[in-house]
Amino acid sequence: MQKRFGPLAPLLFFSLLVHPMLQAQVSRAAAAPVWTASWIENDSPEDKAVRPAQYYRKVFDATKKIRSATLSVTAHGVYEAALNGKRIGNDYMQPGWTSYAKRLQYQQYDVTALVQKGSNCLGVTVGNGWYRGSLGWGEDNTNRWGKKTGLLGQLDIVYSDGSKLSIPTDASWKTGNGPILENEIYHGETIDARLDLGDWNKPSYNDAGWKTAVTATYNNSILIPTINEPIRKHETFKPVRIITTPKGEKVIDFGQNLVGWVTVKATGKAGEKISIRHTEVLDRDGNFYTENLRSARATAHYFLSGKGTETFEPHFTFYGFRYIKIDGYPGEILPENFTAVALYSDMKPTGSFSCSDTLLNQLQHNITWGQRGNFLDVPTDCPQRDERLGWTGDAQAFFRTAAYNYNVKAFFSKWLKDVAADQRPDGAITHVVPDVLNGEAGSSGWADVATIIPWQMYEIYGDKKVLEDQYTSMVNWVGYMQKHTDSADLFHYGWHFGDWLSYRPGDDGGTDAVTDKAEISQCFYAHSVQLLINAAQVLGKQDDVSTYSKLLKRIKDAYNREYVTGSGRLVSNTQTSYVLALQFDMLPEAQRPKAAAYLADNISRYNNHLTTGFLGTPYLCHVLSKNGYAALAFTLLKQETFPSWLYPVKKGATTIWERWDGIKPDGSFQNAGMNSFNHYAYGAIGDWMYQNIAGIQSAAPGYSKIIIKPLIGAGITWAEGKFESVNGTISSKWKIENGKLQLDVAIPKGSTAVIHVPDAGGKNYLVKEVGAGTWHFEQ
Repeated sequence: MQKRFGPLAPLLFFSLLVHPMLQAQVSRAAAAPVWTASWIENDSPEDKAVRPAQYYRKVFDATKKIRSATLSVTAHGVYEAALNGKRIGNDYMQPGWTSYAKRLQYQQYDVTALVQKGSNCLGVTVGNGWYRGSLGWGEDNTNRWGKKTGLLGQLDIVYSDGSKLSIPTDASWKTGNGPILENEIYHGETIDARLDLGDWNKPSYNDAGWKTAVTATYNNSILIPTINEPIRKHETFKPVRIITTPKGEKVIDFGQNLVGWVTVKATGKAGEKISIRHTEVLDRDGNFYTENLRSARATAHYFLSGKGTETFEPHFTFYGFRYIKIDGYPGEILPENFTAVALYSDMKPTGSFSCSDTLLNQLQHNITWGQRGNFLDVPTDCPQRDERLGWTGDAQAFFRTAAYNYNVKAFFSKWLKDVAADQRPDGAITHVVPDVLNGEAGSSGWADVATIIPWQMYEIYGDKKVLEDQYTSMVNWVGYMQKHTDSADLFHYGWHFGDWLSYRPGDDGGTDAVTDKAEISQCFYAHSVQLLINAAQVLGKQDDVSTYSKLLKRIKDAYNREYVTGSGRLVSNTQTSYVLALQFDMLPEAQRPKAAAYLADNISRYNNHLTTGFLGTPYLCHVLSKNGYAALAFTLLKQETFPSWLYPVKKGATTIWERWDGIKPDGSFQNAGMNSFNHYAYGAIGDWMYQNIAGIQSAAPGYSKIIIKPLIGAGITWAEGKFESVNGTISSKWKIENGKLQLDVAIPKGSTAVIHVPDAGGKNYLVKEVGAGTWHFEQ
């Protein structure tokens, strides 16, 4: 049984525990603080026990008229701050996630408007976050960076007469517990409203029962200012269905797989417990399905105070979900009492894509929501199960698509510094960043994030600072591979993921679908060296250009000796093997057409389906369209049976799946041990759609030179793309009407473009060079 609901008027919610908010932004213009503060903690033992959030407060007097007030603050854990009862800023999960032992961000807020003459109170709540609690897997997956949460903060006030007052965290602060009990990234949050502290962050509150904070000493040299966007609330969703499952479960469907939490309103008796479990899918019988969450409980528990209508939402966790299962709710479950809230890093949208094909538009929607749900301060693989880690392979595969959809310059600049910070002394890049897998590192296609993303960032944003910042890391990763090549210049050292989650039919045996990991490694070795050469050229390091150019020739020669047969076939003879060989320019020019033909033949033998995994998929359609097989690229893109991009769309997906067949044609699921339904890697096809259907391509760093060249095919009759480059908006809009193609283009000031105008059949391109302005073409 289910009830369906149409659009509802949005409701304004206030959390039971979050006070009225000051819309202060993180200040990046403030001077770095001169820290006089001490770290403060509570007196709980250092153990693995589940700990409630900690509350800290400090009352102080401001005796004069105030010119400015700046709060500098960070935590071991994640925090929310308030001044005189008003929440500071609209950021969540601060100070964000970094390699905490090496880099810990602090934030600075302009709180001038909140400080009042006379008595004031600064209050901060600290939860476990990524610092303490469960993270990763294995027997010892708790307290990766420390056994106790803590707070470091300093309020610096400048009076109108120029005198100053500093309020640092120290032993004069008070600490206590409150209504936020268990708070874990994987398992969720428990709030007991009976323990509500009322006006605890106002000066009038009686804190006689609170304890004195304990000071602690840590290495403050690792403190760094914040350079990236904070996590914030974004879209909200109302229920589209309220379901009673065959098992009798009460379930709400929000219609979109998202990451964040649900705000709940309820009226009941003191002590009544509401439990909200989160998941992405229902099983084929329509029941609530959580096996793919593995050990993550992903649950919110709320204990009512019994004081009228109460509103609950979490503070220090997040969930990946489309559906929630509700237990213990007092009264009828009504849609107006439940609102899903999306959380993700507050990146600026920069791109849009749409076309005449509704399935491709849904695919673009799914790609965008996959990015939103996995870009919470770190580019994670998935947001729902007991993982949610910064997998390097996923990030490099998806980066170009990510950079079309959003401005990710600050987001990835911050994360790349952690890539370098966690890089092992031998140069190997860890599988996940921040590293919680005890130094596991060095997998081809994953570790190459050290070269791939810095170079692509330079190409997109035109700022060589990222190359300057990451150059040593790039050199050290290439050095690791060079050190571990054999006498034949082949790199196959260590363990590698290979073309992760590539598709292999059950009756195939892997003959033409599973690519030799060593062959893949040699391709990525060459690619990283080429990108290092490119970076060295930009930075004027000519000796390095010469050295690595010689190395690159040896790598490619070794590849051709080892992996190319006399007939021109590759040893693996798979789609991914040909894709990487062509994309990374591993073959002599004369052999490229033959390799492209072998690739096309392989696709044909799989009935025009792809078999590529995480490493081959991002380049597949690019290689086809660049080598004379654009029609085949369109065929793959438009394929609706699995494995394909549109198979999940036809199955009702609203994000990108981890596996091509996460839900099988019969409605059963893939292996629950690895079956995320929000996993952006295969969304890398978005890059090809922007570049080739909309036709927006960069021909020089920072889009100072642009190519507009739409491909026409697959029955698509119109398409439109926009991209906000560093120079301004680039747009390409075309349609076929009355047998003619019309193309409208906008080029920003500071850029030039070469426009390739096809006819309605996608042939006979006219080419015109233009400058900034708007242009109309018809053929």
